[in-house]
Amino acid sequence: MDERIETARLVLTRPTAADAQAIFERYASDPAVTRYLAWPTHRSVDDTRLFIDFCESEWSRSPAGPLLILSKEDGRLLGATGLSFDGSGAATTGYVLAADAWGKGYATEALQAMVDLARSLGLSTLGAFCHPDHTPSIRVLEKCGFKPDSVVPAFAEFPNLTPGVKLDVARYELKL
Repeated sequence: MDERIETARLVLTRPTAADAQAIFERYASDPAVTRYLAWPTHRSVDDTRLFIDFCESEWSRSPAGPLLILSKEDGRLLGATGLSFDGSGAATTGYVLAADAWGKGYATEALQAMVDLARSLGLSTLGAFCHPDHTPSIRVLEKCGFKPDSVVPAFAEFPNLTPGVKLDVARYELKL
C-alpha cells in the first residue's frame, strides 16, 4: 500500500524515528489518553522509540501497519491508527487521539480510512477490541458499521487501569 493516505481533513502516514518526540508529547505520555489502551503510558521518549521499532516490525511483515494521524490543515500530529494482520485474511484496527483532538470526528474519519484500506487490500473482516466501558470508542466503531461480536473474558491487560490483571474486552467486527 501507499504509506500515505489522505482523507478530507487528515493525512495518515507511516511513523518514523523522527516522530518519536511528537508522539510522546502529543498522546503517548498522557494518562487520560492512554487510560483505556492495552499499552502502558509512555514514561520517556525511549518508550516511544520502542513503539517506533514495533511499527517497523509490523510494516516489514505486513502490507500495512501503524499510521500516524496528522491534520491536513496544519500538519499537527493528532494521534495514530493502523491495521494489524493475523494472516487469515482478516485484520484488527484501533485508534488513539491526543486529548485536544477528541470530539471533532477525527477518530471516525481515521477509522473509515482503515475500513477503506482493508477493503482495498481484499480483507474479509476487520475487527477491533475495546474496553467495554469506553463509550466514546464504541460510538466511533458503530458509526463506521462495526457490530458487537462478543465479549472476550479476561482477554487483555489494560495496564493504565488495572496493571497485571487481564480484563474482559469487547470485540467488534465489520464484514468487508
